[in-house]
Amino acid sequence: MSHQVVELNCPGCGARVSTAQKECDWCHKPIVISTFNSVYSMPMPEVNKYAGAYRKALTENPDNTELNKSIAMCYLKLKMYDKALGAFEKAIEDNFDDSEIYFYAAICLLNGKKAFLNQRPTIDKILEYLNAALMIEPKGIYYYFMAYIKYDYFERKHFRTSPNYVDALQMANEADLSDFDIEQLYTILNVARPDCI
Repeated sequence: MSHQVVELNCPGCGARVSTAQKECDWCHKPIVISTFNSVYSMPMPEVNKYAGAYRKALTENPDNTELNKSIAMCYLKLKMYDKALGAFEKAIEDNFDDSEIYFYAAICLLNGKKAFLNQRPTIDKILEYLNAALMIEPKGIYYYFMAYIKYDYFERKHFRTSPNYVDALQMANEADLSDFDIEQLYTILNVARPDCI
């Protein structure tokens, strides 16, 4: 039910399209945003246009996982963390096997602040989402984000944790971590990269 095909206006040019299409036949822009890479280099006015098209489509299809994930990616790019988190959590309800939804929901929980400045219940929820993502797919960037949380929150506050940030960093490097993923993560987080990781 949550993956049903939905008709909408193309977020790029306004032509009538459906979520079954990868890209618009007219403007060749993506219909559904399935990864953050799709919006990473998009100019803000275009991201707003996409968010508007998804908002409109979601009024008639509020439980559509693809649309919720797409609008969440737009909100994340716009640094509207609370709205992004709500859309990611809505997508999680209907889709338990997409590791990226858990990963990006975890990022949203930081709300554009360093892990160090967040409360412990928030950090625990982030780790819960990261562990869920890692159970689905053990990606290097997921371990790396865990290393950041373990360093910036636990290590800097002198709390014991297992795995610690050094262990998580080693797992990240063993799981094929790219410099681009790390750079993109800190752009999304809106925080500076700590020197030691």
